[in-house]
Amino acid sequence: MSDFFRGRRLRMKPLLRDLVRETELRPQDLIMPYFVLETAEKNVCRPISSMPGQAQLSPDELDRRVARAVDKGLKAVLLFGIPARKDPLGSEAYAERGIVQTATRLLKERHRSNLLVITDICLCEYTSHGHCGLLDREGEPHNDQTLELLARIAVSHAESGADMVAPSDMMDGRVGAVRAALDESGFVNLPLMSYAVKYASAFYGPFREAAESAPKKGNRRSYQMDPANRREALREAGADALEDADILMVKPAGPYLDIVRELRDSFDKPVAAYQVSGEYAMIKAAGANGWLDETAAALEALLGVKRAGADMIVTYFAEELLGRGLL
Repeated sequence: MSDFFRGRRLRMKPLLRDLVRETELRPQDLIMPYFVLETAEKNVCRPISSMPGQAQLSPDELDRRVARAVDKGLKAVLLFGIPARKDPLGSEAYAERGIVQTATRLLKERHRSNLLVITDICLCEYTSHGHCGLLDREGEPHNDQTLELLARIAVSHAESGADMVAPSDMMDGRVGAVRAALDESGFVNLPLMSYAVKYASAFYGPFREAAESAPKKGNRRSYQMDPANRREALREAGADALEDADILMVKPAGPYLDIVRELRDSFDKPVAAYQVSGEYAMIKAAGANGWLDETAAALEALLGVKRAGADMIVTYFAEELLGRGLL
């Protein structure tokens, strides 16, 4: 009898490794984000320099690109809008014919039941100052006044056919305000995925180019979380759970896998994680320079997020990995 553990026995053959594999990454685990641009032009595809392979898309181009991805197995998208006009109130965010509303109607008309359309609920892409809420006299987002507008955005997205809404602004009480507005408008069965734990992260840089949403002044540290805090994550997620969020999200994913696990162990709700633009850009840049195998690194990073406890992952790699038949 061996006097030590022979773990290699179950790793010697590919079929054995498959048999004992503990975590699987599946097409239905992934949500693909898209940036849809309000424009009268057709066939618009503006590459995002810091996010190779990603682009700002006109609605018709979005429609074509999503259709190809759905044919390859994509099940869910997350839409971000880039309006033609911005103002201090972010009024295009809740306009009946706003860009996300238009894109949602377009995608649901084509795909109906075979694609889940999730819409981001925030004001930062729509406000002229770039913050996620209305500003007070000191230039800080006014929490309670912002809630009404977030609720209006959510209802307008629901009326346009969204399958799920995802508040990302990090205003206190937003989940309760959005849930109440949806229920009062007859959308009691529309689920809500909350960006419950969203850190003030350096990894958002490329996204701010993509969504044209960088603050003109100041930063978002008064409403996004301090990266040093772990216990606070449970308080934030707990508040959103009490306000009836259906899914709790951690953002970013990779640097916060401990937080993903905390939520998985602490809440009896589905957990989402967002592999953000900076995480995507780093893997892309290293792959382009030959420093690592880009595909293998992307799959390993996503598998790590799933292993940490995420039920679903928002990732810019979804379309590419599915298109190449890697899942």
